[in-house]
Amino acid sequence: MSTEVVAEALVIRPVRDSDAEALGRVHAQCWHEDYDQLVDQATLANLSPRRMAELWAHRLGQNEDHTYFAALVDGEIVGFAGAGPARDDDAPREHELFFIHLLDSHHGHGIGQKLFDATVGDEALTLWVPSANTHAIGFYERNGFTADGASHDEPFLGESIHEIRMVR
Repeated sequence: MSTEVVAEALVIRPVRDSDAEALGRVHAQCWHEDYDQLVDQATLANLSPRRMAELWAHRLGQNEDHTYFAALVDGEIVGFAGAGPARDDDAPREHELFFIHLLDSHHGHGIGQKLFDATVGDEALTLWVPSANTHAIGFYERNGFTADGASHDEPFLGESIHEIRMVR
């Protein structure tokens, strides 16, 4: 009996303007996967890939001081990350990791780590993460982050998610 192993081609690259539609689709799916347990299902039902694509198109047309990277497997976007100047008035670092999302089907293969490394490297920075997302918190701790004691409730699609700030 033979087993066939198909090698996936992974590419981490800066996001392009032409990626907006694919990013919208992946972003919507990631939010469903990441936030299903944190917000009401009806809230997520209103989230559309088309609306997320419009947000990406707008985002890519601005914010020249922001960095966005995409992870592609076999030519398809499966994750993305973004960073830029810290948004908090009391930010303990100058830069912030705004987000990193990866489709659940691609977790556990090192893709998230490569995406993270391309976006922020070993830079000292801050980030906000839902306090209930223990998987993400563990990822950030493995990358040298610690909670600094700050927390807030972040508005999310008409609800709110409790977040903690982590610093490296």
